[in-house]
Amino acid sequence: MNIIVLAGGISTERTVSISSGEQVCLALRRRGHRAVLLDVYFGTNKAADGSFFSEAYDVSSEAEAMREQTALVEEAKQSRKEFFGNHVLELCRLADTVFLALHGENGENGKVQAAFDLMGISYTGTDYVSSAVCMDKGLTRSLLIAGHVPMAEGICLKKEDGGKDPEELEISFPCIVKPCCGGSSIGVVIAKDREEFKEALEEAFSYEEEVVVEKYIKGREFSVALLEGKALPVIEIAPKQGFYDYKNKYQAGSTVETCPANLTPEQTERMQGYAELAYRILKLRAYARIDFMMDGDGNMYCLEANTLPGMTPTSLIPQEAAAVGISYEDLCEKIIEISGQ
Repeated sequence: MNIIVLAGGISTERTVSISSGEQVCLALRRRGHRAVLLDVYFGTNKAADGSFFSEAYDVSSEAEAMREQTALVEEAKQSRKEFFGNHVLELCRLADTVFLALHGENGENGKVQAAFDLMGISYTGTDYVSSAVCMDKGLTRSLLIAGHVPMAEGICLKKEDGGKDPEELEISFPCIVKPCCGGSSIGVVIAKDREEFKEALEEAFSYEEEVVVEKYIKGREFSVALLEGKALPVIEIAPKQGFYDYKNKYQAGSTVETCPANLTPEQTERMQGYAELAYRILKLRAYARIDFMMDGDGNMYCLEANTLPGMTPTSLIPQEAAAVGISYEDLCEKIIEISGQ
């Protein structure tokens, strides 16, 4: 198959996206596909025809070139309005499918998916509606709570509410402050008092106009990946220091990950059940990942839904797939297969 692996972009998760895209592209080429890594924002100056899918292609060199362009993103955003880079749409239309290795803004928020739907371009993952819903943590909270998926107590705050007193907002400490539409735990802060809460709000509002504030759940963190709505084994995430922030997610050796997680059969079944229920409520498609906390009393709380889970060397979904005998290459093939439109 001729496959475009679309990565990069303009979000705070651009670097992670490039890493995911590089690994996916290498895996697909090992399977004999003519897979090519393409930066959704900067595009390419190569010919936008069938010759683009050349067998002689250095994936890692392309990924490194994309990383070098990261420093140019902010400058480019000031001088252009178009999101799709040079020849991106033409090449995606020529491909048999597009593997979306995008994370964050314009990758997980449904905009790329909506454009591809209108153009008849096949792509991996869920559709534009569910992508947009899950990107908004406040909206996701409302839907999951209504559907009886347990969530931590919390509220959504607009920027104009940022100066209000925590008592007025019925916020107790410690609490979690996070951008409403962010990813990879960027901008997420645990606030233990009023001063830290004020600083956390300032940081979160520097990313966007709305934030989510939730009660801090002291306990263990888990994740459940799903393929076609069926839960894979639960994985436990135990950072060696602090919480599961950006550094602990992507720096090798900073987190102990155990799969299958050390849970009772009842706890495993219950968490997988909540994950599958969330998948159905949010109308997800193909694959996803649902994150959880569990306190010392065994109460479970859903944190968020990820519609384009990371596929980096340290990512969770490949580990969960491996626990049931699905190799990284098989996982990439499976995602393409179950995303068929």
